[in-house]
Amino acid sequence: MNGGETCVAQITDWDDAYANIAHIPGGAGFPDVWAQAAAEFRDGLRGTGGQPPGPRDIFGQKKEHRDAELYLPEGKPRGLMVFVHGGYWMKFGPSWFSHLAQGALARGWAVLLPSYPLAPGAGLREMRDRIAAQVTAAAGEVSGPIVLSGHSAGGHLAARLVCGDSPLPAPVLARVARCLPISGLFDLRPLQLTAMRDDLGLDDTTARAESPLFHLPVPGCELHLWVGGDERPVFIRQSQLLHAAWAGMPRRSTLTVEPGRHHLDVVAGLAMPDHPLTEALLAGL
Repeated sequence: MNGGETCVAQITDWDDAYANIAHIPGGAGFPDVWAQAAAEFRDGLRGTGGQPPGPRDIFGQKKEHRDAELYLPEGKPRGLMVFVHGGYWMKFGPSWFSHLAQGALARGWAVLLPSYPLAPGAGLREMRDRIAAQVTAAAGEVSGPIVLSGHSAGGHLAARLVCGDSPLPAPVLARVARCLPISGLFDLRPLQLTAMRDDLGLDDTTARAESPLFHLPVPGCELHLWVGGDERPVFIRQSQLLHAAWAGMPRRSTLTVEPGRHHLDVVAGLAMPDHPLTEALLAGL
């Protein structure tokens, strides 16, 4: 092999390549840990008379938004932070991740955890549009900058909202100052080789249309890709791909590989106001 050549090992089992829980000690227990931490956070808010979680009246009686959670800080919010949950577009909901609002809330930000319909009952475009509608409604109630984040599948959906064909209305999109996808999926073509293909409706057309990698980003916001150093190699590669593809197009583009973090604990920092992940999301805004 010549000195300038790079060899990437062939992947023979794509389901295993994108499997996370099986490769993390105690991985199967993480959803229960998340749910307990989220419930304790919500109970704590109620106990102190704080703003309870829920869709509030900004969503009216629309049942499709009933699982969304909006948290308001004391006093006027500094802006709106949006966190989109993961679960390979097929699992979970905002109530598993309520506690991840703590860091931004403590810094004076309003926090929206949007809900979206899950596959196989819904397609990726419908998920994206549902989230955009909730962000738009929350933006009508909360002034200031908007920051978008999400984990895994939620990182994909957050990134889709800052593509050139974003369903966000122009005035709302203009307020998006930063997008920070965490361990996101930005090229969906490899998932066509997994058992998830049919549930996600990933034919060639859909995989390309819904992959941020094949879109230009809106130039006004900053992009900060965040991924754990102990993740499955394909997840690190996904963030590297988008960082390279979008280089120089957002106002600023950054890639952070956090040492010692795997796919299931890489989001934990959002619960802490001074954690580097929360800093990366909110600092300077």
